[in-house]
Amino acid sequence: MSAHSRREKISGYAFLAPWLIGFFLFTVFPLIYTFILSFNDVQLTIQGWETTGVGLANYTTVLLRNTEFVPGLIDFVLTELVYVSVILIISFILAMVLNRNLPFRLGFRLIFFLPVIILSGSVMTQLMESGTTQMVQQISDLFLLRIINAYSPLLADGLELLLENFIMILWFTGIPIILFLNVIQKIDPSVLEAARIDGASSWQILWKIIIPIVRPVALTASIFTIVQTGLFPINPVNEMMREASFNTATGLGIASTMSWIYSLVLLALIGIAFLLLRERKENRV
Repeated sequence: MSAHSRREKISGYAFLAPWLIGFFLFTVFPLIYTFILSFNDVQLTIQGWETTGVGLANYTTVLLRNTEFVPGLIDFVLTELVYVSVILIISFILAMVLNRNLPFRLGFRLIFFLPVIILSGSVMTQLMESGTTQMVQQISDLFLLRIINAYSPLLADGLELLLENFIMILWFTGIPIILFLNVIQKIDPSVLEAARIDGASSWQILWKIIIPIVRPVALTASIFTIVQTGLFPINPVNEMMREASFNTATGLGIASTMSWIYSLVLLALIGIAFLLLRERKENRV
C-alpha cells in the first residue's frame, strides 16, 4: 500500500471516528447490555440495582404469562402489514402524478411533504387523542364492510383499520413520495420514448420499465416506513415497554426482554420487505 493510499484511509477513518464512537457507545453497547439484562432479574433496592440471573424465565413470562404483550405485538404486525403496503402504493401513485406537468405542482409537493416537518411524537399523540386522525367515525357500521365481514372477517378488519386511519396514512407518505419522485425524475426519457416507438402501451411501460427501476427505492422506503410507524403512538408495544421500564415490581429484565422480542419482530418485517422487494437477478443462458 502506498503512502498516499494509507493517508487517505487514515483520513477516512478519522472523518468517521466521531460517528463510530457515538454508534458504539450509544447503540451497540446498550443493545448488548439490554440483551444481557433480558436474562436477569433487575430490581432497584436500597443498595442500588441488583441483578440476578434467571435464564429464560423473563421470556417465558412475557410470551406466556403476560396477557397484553403478545396480542399487542400481533396488532402491531397486522398494522405494519396494512400501513406499509398502502403507504408504498399511495406514495408511488402520488409521485407519478406529481411528476407530471400540473398547475401549482410545487405547491402540491409542499403540501404532501409538510407533514414530515411537523410530524413528531407529541404532535401525533395530540392528534390521535383528539380524534382528528380518523376520517370516519363508526366506520364498521358501513353496509359494504358488513358484506365483506360476512365472507372474510380478516379482510374487513384490515379495510376498517385502513379507512379509519387514512388521514394518518397520508401523513406518512411524505418521505416515500420524495424517494419515488427522485428516482422517477432520473429515468432517461429516451428509454420511455423508445418503448413507445416499439409499440409499448402505458401499462406495459409502467410494469416493464418504471416499476423495475423504482424497486430498490421501494425497498428503502418500506424499511423507512416500518421503522417510522413503529416509533409512533399507533404502536401499542412502545407504551408497554415504557411502562415496564418504570415498573419497579417487574424490573428492567422484563422491559429488556420485551424490547428484544420487539426488535426481532421488527427485523423479521424488514426481512420480509427485503425478500419481496429485493432486486432479482435473471437467469441467462
